[in-house]
Amino acid sequence: MIPINEIQSFIIVCWIKRLEKTRNYRVVKSSMLLKQGSSLFGEFCFLFRVSELRTAIGPLSGRSAKYCTDACLRRYLEARNWNVDKAKKMLEETLKWRLTYKPEEIRWHEVAHEGETGKVSRANFHDHQGRTVLIMRPGMQNTKSAENNIRHLVYLLENAIMNLAEGQEQMSWLIDFTGFSLNTSIPIKVARDIVYILQGHYPERLAVAFLCNPPKIFEAFYKAIKYFLDPKTAQKVKFVYPKNKDSMELMKSYFDVEDLPAVKYFLDPKTAQKVKFVYPKNKDSMELMKSYFDVEDLPGEFGGNGTLKYDHEEFSRLMAEDDVKTAKFWGIDDKPYHIANGNGHSAAEVAPEPAAPIAQRVS
Repeated sequence: MIPINEIQSFIIVCWIKRLEKTRNYRVVKSSMLLKQGSSLFGEFCFLFRVSELRTAIGPLSGRSAKYCTDACLRRYLEARNWNVDKAKKMLEETLKWRLTYKPEEIRWHEVAHEGETGKVSRANFHDHQGRTVLIMRPGMQNTKSAENNIRHLVYLLENAIMNLAEGQEQMSWLIDFTGFSLNTSIPIKVARDIVYILQGHYPERLAVAFLCNPPKIFEAFYKAIKYFLDPKTAQKVKFVYPKNKDSMELMKSYFDVEDLPAVKYFLDPKTAQKVKFVYPKNKDSMELMKSYFDVEDLPGEFGGNGTLKYDHEEFSRLMAEDDVKTAKFWGIDDKPYHIANGNGHSAAEVAPEPAAPIAQRVS
């Protein structure tokens, strides 16, 4: 538990700092004070719940202790509507999963073959909120192994988190359905497993997911997996269509257009709310995109002015460099390895130390 005197001190300090921002204390309206007081009280409640959850899970050590930051505990509480008991159960399940699955130990050379077509990659731009962006292209599906597909995605989720800006806890997804067909789609069971991992072990990591120009057949597929989405996640899914004005506006609200290249039953309600279907010719879709992205950054596939290009060898080098950062963050003694280029030949060896200090956190 957080000591009462620390809580009182926190509230007093925050209150004074806010009042110091006003040039004349005597003209501070009571309504503003009430609003500030309400905000501080809300923050106090958040801290109190986080403290309760930390006490409930008990002492931790090693990677589990490093994983369970206050920000991490807060995400689990948010995912369970601030119910400490439910958040505790969810967090304990994640800690058990991380202990056995060891997502922080997955390295790019182990999953690189899954990414040869660029079916999932980290974008070189961010959305308007500075969030890391993952680009997914299901039409580029190149393998059949369910386990390898999941492991590849988990690796990129961990990588995206490691590259979040300080204080940022969420990421955005852009999903391009160009070339998608039943032949290239992953099985329902795999989709269900992916949703389970995302919702169960990466709660509140997804800010929004844009499904760009999905074929009608996928909409039926999505209705099947939506059953497994919580309401919050479902709200984060956006369907967008390239030639739809509304879709383009939606994309512009999230991204810079220049950076963008020219299954719902599985989701809990929270996750389902994060899914947005956008269509190129739909005005609402485009407005929605604009609210999230800079049109200049957004690839053309998503209604922007940017170009989407995937260079597997270059991306492999980037991931190998990030692997060094990941190992250092978690205190893992990794041995340098060689990156295989597109022809399967050995390329440059990864240096044992990163060139820049690590400022990111994973929680």
